[in-house]
Amino acid sequence: MYDTKEIMLAQKIIQLDLLRDQLLEELIQTAGSRTHKLIRIVQNNGIKGVS
Repeated sequence: MYDTKEIMLAQKIIQLDLLRDQLLEELIQTAGSRTHKLIRIVQNNGIKGVS
């Protein structure tokens, strides 16, 4: 049905998703209400957009 590579890729995606959730929670604890704005700035401008 699914080959080994497909299963491994799906597992990696799940692991990344869990890591993303953990990192987001840590950032929320650190940056608080500024978190989503910070993510947008960094996503759009890279680190140079943050001051």
